[in-house]
Amino acid sequence: MTYRHGSHTVFTIHLHLVWITKYRKKVLVDSVALRLRDMIREICQREGVDIIKGHVSQDHIHLFVSLPPQVTISRFVQRLKGKTSFKLLNEFPHLRKTYWGRHFWVRGYFCCSSGNVTDDVIERYIEGQDVTSDDNFKVDGEQSA
Repeated sequence: MTYRHGSHTVFTIHLHLVWITKYRKKVLVDSVALRLRDMIREICQREGVDIIKGHVSQDHIHLFVSLPPQVTISRFVQRLKGKTSFKLLNEFPHLRKTYWGRHFWVRGYFCCSSGNVTDDVIERYIEGQDVTSDDNFKVDGEQSA
């Protein structure tokens, strides 16, 4: 596993993001898809987000990214969807006819974190620490009652 480093942090935060076009219209083809990919790369670079894998399908986007801790997921996705929607609708007149309300993407998105260990492994690791118990949140050195 490769860790990324900030000035005061060591981290690996991997996310799988998916979002779709409004009405599931298959408009992400040819020059639109290529321009969209370039815009996503620019935004990610500006935000310090590494693209591990990406795929522009005809009606949706898959991104597997590594985020720095200071980048919030909701703001990042908001920037991706907002900036790409605005620019695509301005640069491709045929899209303005399809999306006359200026809403290119659906409201929501899918997000799932990814890592090399499962939730079970983390829970067992925490339970294995030499601490006393207070249900699911333990404090090292706390006296049990």
